Amino acid sequence: MSYQSEADLEDNLIKQLETLDYEYVNIKSDTELESNLKVQLEKLNNTTFSNREFNSILTHLDGGSIFDKAKKFRDRFELERDDNTTDYIIFFDNHWCKNKFQVANQITVNGTYTNRDDVTILINGLPLVQIELKRRGIELKQAFNQIMRYKQHSYTGLFGYLEIFIISNGVNTKYFANNKKINYKLTFYWKDKENNNISNISKFTELFLDRYHLHQMINKYTVLSDITRDIIILRSYQYYAVEAILEKTLHSRENGYIWHTTGSGKTLTSFKASQLLSQQNEIDKVIFVVDRNDLDNQTLAEFNKFSNDGVDGTTNTKKLIRQLNGSDKLIVTTIQKLSRAVKYNAPSIEKVKNNKIVLMFDECHRSQFGEMHSAITKFFTNIQYFGFTGTPILAENRGQSRKTTHDIFGKCLHKYLIVDAIADENVLGFSVDYIGRIIRKTTNDEQVIDVNTKEVLESEERINQIVDTIIEIHDRKTYNREFTSILAVSSIPVLNTYYDLFKKKNHDLKIATIYSFEANPDLTEDEIHPRTLLDNQINDYNEMFGTNYSTDTFQGYYQDISKKSKDKKIDILLVVNMFLTGFDNKYLNTLYVDKNLEYHGLLQAYSRTNRLCNDKKAHGNIVVFRNLKEKTDEAIKLFSNENALETVIMKPYKEYVKIFNSEVEKLNKIVPTIEKLDDSKDVETEKEFIEVFRNILRTLNKLTPFDEFKFKDLNISQQSFEDYRSKYLDIYERVENPLTKESILNDIDFEMDLLRRDDINVSYILELLKGLDPTKPTFTKDKHFITQTMNKDKELRSKIDLIDEFISTTMVDCNVDTEEKLEQFMNQKRENAIKELVTTENLKEELIREILKEYEFSGKIKEKNVDETFNKKPKLKERRDKRKLLVQKIKDLIELFTW
Repeated sequence: MSYQSEADLEDNLIKQLETLDYEYVNIKSDTELESNLKVQLEKLNNTTFSNREFNSILTHLDGGSIFDKAKKFRDRFELERDDNTTDYIIFFDNHWCKNKFQVANQITVNGTYTNRDDVTILINGLPLVQIELKRRGIELKQAFNQIMRYKQHSYTGLFGYLEIFIISNGVNTKYFANNKKINYKLTFYWKDKENNNISNISKFTELFLDRYHLHQMINKYTVLSDITRDIIILRSYQYYAVEAILEKTLHSRENGYIWHTTGSGKTLTSFKASQLLSQQNEIDKVIFVVDRNDLDNQTLAEFNKFSNDGVDGTTNTKKLIRQLNGSDKLIVTTIQKLSRAVKYNAPSIEKVKNNKIVLMFDECHRSQFGEMHSAITKFFTNIQYFGFTGTPILAENRGQSRKTTHDIFGKCLHKYLIVDAIADENVLGFSVDYIGRIIRKTTNDEQVIDVNTKEVLESEERINQIVDTIIEIHDRKTYNREFTSILAVSSIPVLNTYYDLFKKKNHDLKIATIYSFEANPDLTEDEIHPRTLLDNQINDYNEMFGTNYSTDTFQGYYQDISKKSKDKKIDILLVVNMFLTGFDNKYLNTLYVDKNLEYHGLLQAYSRTNRLCNDKKAHGNIVVFRNLKEKTDEAIKLFSNENALETVIMKPYKEYVKIFNSEVEKLNKIVPTIEKLDDSKDVETEKEFIEVFRNILRTLNKLTPFDEFKFKDLNISQQSFEDYRSKYLDIYERVENPLTKESILNDIDFEMDLLRRDDINVSYILELLKGLDPTKPTFTKDKHFITQTMNKDKELRSKIDLIDEFISTTMVDCNVDTEEKLEQFMNQKRENAIKELVTTENLKEELIREILKEYEFSGKIKEKNVDETFNKKPKLKERRDKRKLLVQKIKDLIELFTW
């Protein structure tokens, strides 16, 4: 059987692009790239440039970040001509047909290393799209990793203008934006309108690389975020949603809504739709409407991430009226303010009543189903409105409201359901534990004892048991607090019972709470007002974090809790309803539930846990203390389809055990003994081992949060697993060594997040050191155990020699204060290492200490400061390499002595 080679794949791609009216250009060097750029810019601007003028353009194009260059590409350049006149030079025309599309291959790019790129697409002579190909059968991630190496080593000069990367092995093809935080999880398939993947390179080229479409993606569907200084490219479902809204607005009077599942990037989609609509001359105003004040602030902040404070919010109704009468085309406000404006201040906005206005609702909430919505839509005579939702109101879940989302907004314009998002790895699935009366039934994990009476549900005895259970399982569920959690309960009184019981328990969990309260609740004589209770809880919060909030500064408290949760400073956030919708925190991985939920409320709450984060966060953990199995299944079926359960809900424990053991079987065939990996020349075996052991790590990562997890269920002993783990780390460190020659292992992703050991840390090692006794016959064995344990952890293994020396030179006396002596030893070693660095590299000691101090504090190193540390300034040719080597030595030194 013959395989299509990488070269054949490349040739076929170029030929196909030529049929799409791309011009093939034979460019093999930087010089040829610049010559072609000059020709294309002259054509685009209908002029000719002298050498001096073109050098001015090159100087303008040089320098700056990827983000800066993306801005330059879209802006005009003020060129001073040789005759002292001024011309404005463009690099990109908003009309697609006025741009020149070219394709080149195997361009040699010089940087730290010399690389040759597979296929490059140039627009008006600038490289904008890079396509990296691998032959069929090769893992697509290898193409991604190769781009990451090229990005690090050689994407300089004009190649700094690359905005889109495409990777393909022929049968699978994905695209992603060139930004600071590139992650394989943020690579996307292009899809058709029904969300079917366009994975074949030929079909992808036909659709995505069509010149008109590629121009659209760069011109309209790429967002330059001024706050994060990143390039963001929309995904296919976002593109179809925005296009559908534009089509309806510009060519009809119909309304509509977008059904995109929670967590799929609704804010970016709605921003792009609002922004493009506000740029249309025939539209007077675009008003983005949210239904709570806190969401008003949140949405405004999100919008201004994308537009450098180009969107104005409305602090009150008076300001909204001023904006409606003013020149602002894009406004963010709440439905309450807009409703007040039309009901009580109609004369003030009479002159805009007949203007073309588009309302964009961030969520098709129930508040749009009542009088406020009616008042707004009746007042404006030339209005269209569109809504976004991840959980629409359908016939099955409309409850007492007789209206559905369709009744209010009209036709659904595009769908992207939770089952689609999980399949695309845009959000995570859920692992749901149903715990009734704290006891899981042994006959069937899915059967939960049904406890229904309010008296029993709210009894202190039951809540006390739940609190004990949460304390017991929390570290396992959150990977020793690498992630955070929310506990959702049924009412404020129940929340207060939980809070008080947590306070009485012996634990070190950081508990916070927030809820809205009625000003005049119906209370008995013995009951304390909820505001008083919340103030007491806020006082606990102030004491814990050194803040000064109260219910008088509730909005500030709300924002601070949101931030601290995202910073992982709160372990459990106790809520009733708040934070169960519209709260995005990628570090939130566990939701404890002791309240009745159904349909949209249930899926919205569960979805707080399903944001992507890293390899370790494989799913959202849902721990349910009520009988919600049936409600959960109903919600997933309603908002996805009948067959979605297996995709959305994690498999049972025994299924993952089976998967793990099948991978162990493969491992045993590749490396029947650990010794088979001792031959580092057998690269093919190492490659197979890495790929299989990586799958083992992935599955183990899913197994460990299960309550019933036991290593004895697995067909590998814990010792053998740790031996293989050490080998995996050895190979990783060898491949990561910059002195290592090129290898097929360079492009394999080791997914090191999976190797982090939550149970092996500095505190653990310190405890082991304290237990060392030089007088005992087991001393040598105990010492070996410590170094062997450190060898299993990526962060600690670099410190083995230091600890070994510490034990040999300092712990000769069993009466020493281990912690104090270790600190003294490390400080002295660190001081010696700094002096050695200063001597060997001939550096200015005072300056290098300042850089070390700054890096310890901020994690940042300024290149300019590094250059100034050399007593003898390196020559221009060697400066970059010497700087890079010194930066790495600084980082290594800090890492070595950071405990």
